Amino acid sequence: MSARDASARPASGARIAIVLKGYPRLSETFIAQEILALEGRGFDLEVWSLRHPTDGERHPIHAAIGAPVAYLPEYLHHAPSRVLRGFLAAARRPGFFGLMRAFARDLVRDPTPARLRRLGQALVLARELPGAVAHLHAHFLHAPASVARYAALLTGRRWSASAHAKDIWTTPAWDLSDKLADAAWAVTCTRDGLARLDALAPPGRVALAYHGLDLARLPGPPPPRPPRDGSDRADPVRLVSVGRLVAKKGHDDLIAALTRLPAGLHWHLDLIGDGERRGEIEALARSHGLQARIRFHGARAHPAVIAAMQEADLFVLPTKAAPSGDRDGLPNVLMEAASQDLPILATAFAGTPEFVTDGVHGVLVAPGDPVSLSEAIVALARDPGRRRRLAVAAGARLRAEFTHEAGIDLIGARLAASAGLVPAPMRRVPGPHAAGCPSCAS
Repeated sequence: MSARDASARPASGARIAIVLKGYPRLSETFIAQEILALEGRGFDLEVWSLRHPTDGERHPIHAAIGAPVAYLPEYLHHAPSRVLRGFLAAARRPGFFGLMRAFARDLVRDPTPARLRRLGQALVLARELPGAVAHLHAHFLHAPASVARYAALLTGRRWSASAHAKDIWTTPAWDLSDKLADAAWAVTCTRDGLARLDALAPPGRVALAYHGLDLARLPGPPPPRPPRDGSDRADPVRLVSVGRLVAKKGHDDLIAALTRLPAGLHWHLDLIGDGERRGEIEALARSHGLQARIRFHGARAHPAVIAAMQEADLFVLPTKAAPSGDRDGLPNVLMEAASQDLPILATAFAGTPEFVTDGVHGVLVAPGDPVSLSEAIVALARDPGRRRRLAVAAGARLRAEFTHEAGIDLIGARLAASAGLVPAPMRRVPGPHAAGCPSCAS
């Protein structure tokens, strides 16, 4: 902890355990940003992950986090002795029978190996948690919240959760309802998600806390971009899209929209992200003869993502509902694009309209509509002046209304109260962009 933050350390030595599905992950840097900010306010944290990292690269922010990291067995048969020790220790605890009753109710409704795995992971977590841990906080209401809830029932600790996107829309209503009834409190990062959870939770249990951006950790926007309008074959309009190649990101609609662009409009797309649909999307691009105009970069570290945004003319992200019901919250990449004065073209879906007002901070089209998406690309590509006006408005809204500090204020105060800590002073930390140091999921 730096000298400027030393006075913010809570008076108690109690620790908070953060339970995650995977750590570190490039697609969840908003979680890392929150952890680092809480550490900066004096919270003593430790991270418990249900999976080892799978990304080939790491965001620089993870190197700045001081919390120790421990990994639970992803599959119980990989660590049978750990699981057995957890069970034997659990059987001697007063909370064991209460836990098993709750687990039995869940298993009847969800008789899957994954449900058994969550119990085993919770037994290991409960046994291995240091005595100094006073509170558990899970990111995502699916698997991490199941493990945190079971461990809390067993050990008598309180627990809370942050809900984001997939966990809200693909977790069964009964599971969400039971978890929210047991949790001390929860937060979510969009009004869209809040409406879903409020309908299933006790009154006042869930609060809205936008992620926002910590602009002190980002470079400022680049100089004004050249006024490209797609008329010059040698200097095409540069499009960029950043997101995992999964159904809810709408990359199939993006490829379909690009096939409709007029021959006289010269463009190039940098597509950053990896995922289960990469092969399918690349094949779709080849089938339409677009391979020379689209570069698939795969997953990239954050500095490379920001650099690509600085070089681009238009950010495109046509999110929609996946067949599974999965959907985005408010993608952080939209705010990152705004931080770089990069104009935004997206869909009026999920949490996006909470940040982007159509025609003011960007352009929004209906989800799953490649025709409208294509028309919007043409209009924006040919009008660099409009792109500039939209980008400036989005950047101003980011700095004025989506503050990183506001969400940390709320979450920090609730964590401090749940863990019996004296809340840290809520104050701004100076930085290179302190004049607008404001700061949502993937």
